[in-house]
Amino acid sequence: MKELSKYNIDIYGLEDKQYDYDMESGDAFFEELEQDLIEHGHFKTHVVLTKSATMIQLHFHTEGSVELLCDRTLEPFEEPIDSSERIILKFGDRNEELTDEIEIINRNTNRINVAKYIFEFIALSLPVKKLHPSLREEDYDDEDLEDDDEVILIYSSEGQEESEEDSDSEEKIDPRWEALKKLKGNQE
Repeated sequence: MKELSKYNIDIYGLEDKQYDYDMESGDAFFEELEQDLIEHGHFKTHVVLTKSATMIQLHFHTEGSVELLCDRTLEPFEEPIDSSERIILKFGDRNEELTDEIEIINRNTNRINVAKYIFEFIALSLPVKKLHPSLREEDYDDEDLEDDDEVILIYSSEGQEESEEDSDSEEKIDPRWEALKKLKGNQE
């Protein structure tokens, strides 16, 4: 918990204005969070805290890199991180997460820890497909080749007019309609 205590921000007694915090960490941060997604990395986070009477707005800008394993080759590589996100903490009677960006915190809260937010933003900025940078160019080339194999269908309204005329003539010949017309003619 020593590493994560660097991410504590005392909010009790803060005036209603803007505050800036700079935080820097590495492997110890990821180890202490007890997660399996990221093991190694180094990043710097600039936090802008804007306090008002009813809420706290936190703007996070994180830059750095994390070490990931390539999905194809299982070789480690460095993935750059550049994330800008925001969280709004509203004061209320209980702690509750309303949306991804808005949380309610107890108005008697003295301190908040922003480590979980920073980790979430880093995790969200990771690519879904973890490819080594040397393989990314090959992957783009493969996608371009797949696009060339597709068949392009061109829509034309010329054939549609002819088919509408055919369907009108089919309706006149349809025996069910002929039978109904005979019934209508008998009533008149």
